[in-house]
Amino acid sequence: MSETVHDTSTRPAPPGDENGLVAIRLPVWWTLGGLVAGLVAGMLLAGSAAADSVLSVTGPLGSLWLRALQMTIIPLVAALLVVGIARMAEAARAGPVARRMLLIIAAMLVLGGVIAVTVMPLLLSAFPIPPEAAALMAGGAAGAAGEVPGITDFITSLVAPNVIAAAAETATLPLTVFFALFALAVARLPAGQRAQMIGFFVALGNAMLILIGWVLFLAPVGVFALALGVAVEAGGGAFAAFAHYILVVSAVGVIVTLVGYLVAVLIGRHSLLGFARAMLPAQAVAISTQSSLASLPAMLASARRLGIRESTADFVLPLAVAIFRATSPAMNLAVALYVAALAGITPGPAQLAAGVAVAFIISIGSVSLPGTISFVISVGPIALAMGVPVEPLALLVAVEMLPDIVRTVGNVTQDVALATASDRAATDLHGENADSAATNGPLAH
Repeated sequence: MSETVHDTSTRPAPPGDENGLVAIRLPVWWTLGGLVAGLVAGMLLAGSAAADSVLSVTGPLGSLWLRALQMTIIPLVAALLVVGIARMAEAARAGPVARRMLLIIAAMLVLGGVIAVTVMPLLLSAFPIPPEAAALMAGGAAGAAGEVPGITDFITSLVAPNVIAAAAETATLPLTVFFALFALAVARLPAGQRAQMIGFFVALGNAMLILIGWVLFLAPVGVFALALGVAVEAGGGAFAAFAHYILVVSAVGVIVTLVGYLVAVLIGRHSLLGFARAMLPAQAVAISTQSSLASLPAMLASARRLGIRESTADFVLPLAVAIFRATSPAMNLAVALYVAALAGITPGPAQLAAGVAVAFIISIGSVSLPGTISFVISVGPIALAMGVPVEPLALLVAVEMLPDIVRTVGNVTQDVALATASDRAATDLHGENADSAATNGPLAH
């Protein structure tokens, strides 16, 4: 599961991941370069007579790229949700160890969402957003925010009477609920029909990934155009705004990472110092590669140092890498709440509940995707469900590679913590029979 792709190749790559989805190579460093170049160019143009002429060209160019990015969100989310949840339902059939692990995963993902909606307002209160960051809302994004729904409206909005109309209106919450339920229905089909349906949505997901790969191939140009407009308005303060965003969102990821230590101590019953020492090599690999999949061998070595049975580690860790992205709900919600604060929106209980619910469900479908794509298709639906503008995401995606380091370290730490908890639960509940349940299950590697 690669959180970020470092290869700056300009074409989508054909090889697939463990879900059958194509791998996408993205111009990550070029996109960051486009952001910096746009900010510098905007600073130089600020207050000059040529600024309006340049913006008359770059403004429509940035808006066109942003629209192309937005058009991919709903169909890609639909495909990934059906594939991800159907595969997760299959994993639940692997035996009691797998079901126990999935329950722990669900609890940790929900806890991450609760942490985000609790901690993020406190962080923004203690460390207010710089005034210059208001320029990130340039381009009419402020008008995209929806009205704050009441609790009754929120409950009735969970089900859309017309799914096609909901898609046309980008009503993300009922669409997410529909496709989650649809995926569970697909998982209960006879084997042949289930394979056909999953194959269709894998193909749909692949087509959309190729399409979004084309759009993100143009990200350096689109981000440059958008960043130039921001810097013309904000000047040098734009750099401070991005630095503030990176630090605040990363802080939420650090808190979620620390939860992994608590899981290892309280549920896995390991000493805090022992778990921390065992995790250091795996975390070092995570920082250098920004890939949970590349960190898997180091995670298995950490599990051995912690005394986790090989049968448990060999079963839990590869499966966790495939279906568990611990930091996603918390950090994706943190991004959406940051944008809400930029737009002057104070989410109510219904909006926060919608955000947590969508973040939880979306995290299942966004595994094994490059960080840039995951950022777009994960944060976008959350923001839409909360009535938060999505336009600033087109700029924030350019710096996602930096918070993504925290994401990867958190995911790796939580994966090993999950292995400690699963190993302890297997010992307490099933004794040695848990070994055979893990090694003989249909998902065992």
